[in-house]
Amino acid sequence: MNASDHSSDVIVVGMGIIGLAHALAAAKLGKSVRIIDRQPHSVGASVRNFGFVTITGQERGDFWSLALRARDIWTDVAEAAQIPILHRGLAMVARRQEASAVLEAFMATEMGEGCELLTGEAFKKSHSSIDLNRFESVLVSPHEVRVEPRTALSAIASWLKCVFGVRFETLTSVHAIEGGKVTTSRGVFQSEIVFVCPGDDLSTLYPDVMAQRGVTRCTLQMLRLAAPIYKLPHAFMSDLGLLRYRGYSQLPGIEALAAKLQAEQSAHLAAGIHLIAVQSGDGSLVVGDSHVYGQAENPFATIDFENLILDEFASVFAGKVPSVIERWVGTYASSPDQQWFVETPEPEVRLSVVTSGAGMSTAFAIGERVVRDAFQ
Repeated sequence: MNASDHSSDVIVVGMGIIGLAHALAAAKLGKSVRIIDRQPHSVGASVRNFGFVTITGQERGDFWSLALRARDIWTDVAEAAQIPILHRGLAMVARRQEASAVLEAFMATEMGEGCELLTGEAFKKSHSSIDLNRFESVLVSPHEVRVEPRTALSAIASWLKCVFGVRFETLTSVHAIEGGKVTTSRGVFQSEIVFVCPGDDLSTLYPDVMAQRGVTRCTLQMLRLAAPIYKLPHAFMSDLGLLRYRGYSQLPGIEALAAKLQAEQSAHLAAGIHLIAVQSGDGSLVVGDSHVYGQAENPFATIDFENLILDEFASVFAGKVPSVIERWVGTYASSPDQQWFVETPEPEVRLSVVTSGAGMSTAFAIGERVVRDAFQ
């Protein structure tokens, strides 16, 4: 490899969805892009999630707008990279009157535009092919899209390589960055600007910034259930999700719901359980998840958390719960202080981190903004 082979306009460190989003934004500006990652392909949070681009429930204001923009880019990318969109939309189920009151308040905001609030009876009638329990009401959103992350990330990488000429340096560890010079286990690479997208790596690059930003890890458990006889037209969530998404956190009625859930489902809350159920192309269901916070990943899944997840699933879907056919643990960068941040530890470097588990939902819009601002 000669010296010119080591140079590019842009280097992106990290090939999770955040890194790929920054690479796409730079490539769209006509920049030559190189992505460096120590793995052979994406193996972290970007492939261990639901593949669900969530709009409804994202924090009101800028973050909600970022999710809407990211959804639009996802739609374009999915078509260009031939990534199937498996289903669209969301059904947020309110099992309790307190949850229904929160959804009514949500519908009165700008975030409720395009959504519909149905009675539980009306929703069951329109979803008669699915055996559902009784609900107070259901918020139906048309905004979301769902892809299969395990195949989508590799498809995006191949598309970036073939269409935009993005170069990938995999199985390559980054040791240091100084200006636009990136020192790695495979030599030194040079660029005009470096976008560092480390995910939940808290210690390799700019650990002082990660610490100042209060970044730790969230460890979660997820399940794949055998294909049921029904087909989901959209994703499903339930009451517990109303406490986990910031878009509901300031709405009237949320405190009453929190008290009700604490009284009735304290074990679920202690384990950070909420329900997301989505369907894959083979009919199987991806269901989760739990949330535990700390500096280190906990690689060991517990049957207690699994049972709590399945219990919440059974509170929405009637009949026998499908058998578990796969289990896994995921991690992502987390901070109570912000949803995401970008820092400039030195003039030629941008450190870009999503700290809310919403990378799939916002990465493309965040990458677009960070890259645009860097080149202004």
